[in-house]
Amino acid sequence: MNDREVTVFIVDDEEPICDSVSLLLRSVGLRTRTFNDPQQFLREYTPDHPGCLVIDVRMPGMSGLDVQRVLSERRCSLPVIFITGHGDVPMAVEAMRAGAFDFLQKPFNDEDLIRRVQKALEQDARERAELQRTDEIQARWSSLTTREREVAQMLVDGGANKAIALDLDISERTVELHRARVMQKMEVRSLAQLVKLVMTLRQA
Repeated sequence: MNDREVTVFIVDDEEPICDSVSLLLRSVGLRTRTFNDPQQFLREYTPDHPGCLVIDVRMPGMSGLDVQRVLSERRCSLPVIFITGHGDVPMAVEAMRAGAFDFLQKPFNDEDLIRRVQKALEQDARERAELQRTDEIQARWSSLTTREREVAQMLVDGGANKAIALDLDISERTVELHRARVMQKMEVRSLAQLVKLVMTLRQA
């Protein structure tokens, strides 16, 4: 799976369902890929492929919940929409608790499915943009020396130059030099911006 276009992955052991869902989504311009075997999907899918997953909860051999657990173990945040029969609602509720994006009960309304898929794709795009932003901040942070990181952490925690100099047993002028390099390497112009970036890393 080398192609990285946004794709709606459809997994159902019943080929006619895969085909009908795929046809519906393609009719509104969405790219799809179908799998009748959930294990084949797991073998071929990589977390860097944007999109969402539409999958049946109950399938022979490997259930949709099993697929969701494997994706979670791989730290993959691909939004999952479960398709359920009437008797599978408790399973769908369990899936939601485990982080599923949504679930639809059969028979579902075409417009409802399209709307939920579009929302899932929007969420995936937002999360990938945030992840990319975090990776860029982490790369800048990694470019700092150990001392520069110490100074940066103390600045973010509210330390004044004089207090930082005393704590690190260095001159205030040295703190100022470290601070200037931190601001340059982190590509920020104010302490408020630095605080925001460092807090982003801490939360991540």
